[in-house]
Amino acid sequence: MPHYDMIVIGSGPSGQRAAVQAAKLGKSVAICERRELVGGVCVNTGTIPSKTFREGALYLSGFIQRDIYGQSYVVKENITMGDLVSRCNMVINREVDIIRHQMQRNQVIVIDGMARFLSERELEITSERSNSRIQITADNIVIAVGTESAHPTEVNIDGKTVFTADEVLDMPALPRTMTVVGGGVVGMEYASIFAALGVEVTIVDARKRLLEFLDGEIVDSLIFRMRDMECVFRLGERVARVDSYGQGRVVATLDSGKRVISDALLYSVGRVGATGDLNLAAAGLDADDRGRISVDECYRTAQPHIYAVGDVIGFPSLASTSMEQGRIAACNAFGVSYTSERSLFPYGIYSVPEIAMVGQTEETLTENRVPYEIGVARYREIARGAIMGATQGLLKLLFHRENRKILGVHIIGHSASELIHIGQAALAFGGGLDYFVNTVFNYPTLAEAYKVAALDGYNKVGPEDSEFPFPDWG
Repeated sequence: MPHYDMIVIGSGPSGQRAAVQAAKLGKSVAICERRELVGGVCVNTGTIPSKTFREGALYLSGFIQRDIYGQSYVVKENITMGDLVSRCNMVINREVDIIRHQMQRNQVIVIDGMARFLSERELEITSERSNSRIQITADNIVIAVGTESAHPTEVNIDGKTVFTADEVLDMPALPRTMTVVGGGVVGMEYASIFAALGVEVTIVDARKRLLEFLDGEIVDSLIFRMRDMECVFRLGERVARVDSYGQGRVVATLDSGKRVISDALLYSVGRVGATGDLNLAAAGLDADDRGRISVDECYRTAQPHIYAVGDVIGFPSLASTSMEQGRIAACNAFGVSYTSERSLFPYGIYSVPEIAMVGQTEETLTENRVPYEIGVARYREIARGAIMGATQGLLKLLFHRENRKILGVHIIGHSASELIHIGQAALAFGGGLDYFVNTVFNYPTLAEAYKVAALDGYNKVGPEDSEFPFPDWG
């Protein structure tokens, strides 16, 4: 029976990084993947295809340049799903090849098949494609199986008019109207992308406020922009049932009695951990009602030699944070002390417009009674924004009113997920408002928004509010 120092279940971002990190420490490592292609949900149906789909939609629709060339501007008329998905397939194939090469280069054994526990250290891996069944053991095991879309019994996910995020890119044609049930990250991303393509979108969510972990002003701005794209929001509403309406139409009946009729319905009410086939009980483990596994700060489960990382452990369920979790788990498994500052993890939401944040929000600072002030720069004030046609957006700095230390950065607008890393670095090194005021940024760039926001912040405080002297700018 083959034995390894570490076995990783799942080849998504967290599993990849755990396997490679263990291999870099000189350990024997195997990674098993039940899908035909490595990369997990991230590469095959989630992060990579959805973000590629977004990029194709924004380019072909000419959405960003419409402030310059007019609302009728498009790069291609009569955009089809084939136009958009062909680009996705090209990127997916490239990413799969890169991951396989990385595994080969680091001598990580890739095993095809579905894994299930036989005991605390023994796994059985079954592959229908190769009609094989093997048993392997390991000193350490990392569960990185990710999640799968929730499939409620009252909703028939038929892949024709009703989809989850895992099948939405398999739509045969671009719909004219769409209902999105669930205003979480995935739901809002796809709703705004389809709206940018000219699809009439209705978002239904039981909550009164969406994306509660984000800064409230940023969420309000996103909803305003989406309404400007003719999205309709039905908040505080629950879907009672979903029925076919005939002629390729679908109707969502709400508890309030409203009916929303559309060509397609995206059911995006959350995801559950893909732990159902793992036979966790054989390893002395269990999962909650959402399939998630509990872990400690080093990502150990109740069994000290078994770790769980990535989306299967819950929030924040981001590819970037999952990668770091995998590295931390592998290091701790082999006695290498390694931690990461979770408060500095950046969040990126690839909606239209894009959103990113790092640090604290106004809501958390207010709750904790921290004296703070804000500095704001709007894209329409930035020359680069005018040049690009990206005039809708803002960057907001939250800083301590007394010592002027940066407490949080929140951005909505073009390249937000790229710009946020400047603020992340400032937070990591304890930077303050003075850093951005005294730094020279290339002109014209969107990064210049940091300086504009910092100067705006200085206008809102005076020397009497500060423990530190104000700079003398002459």
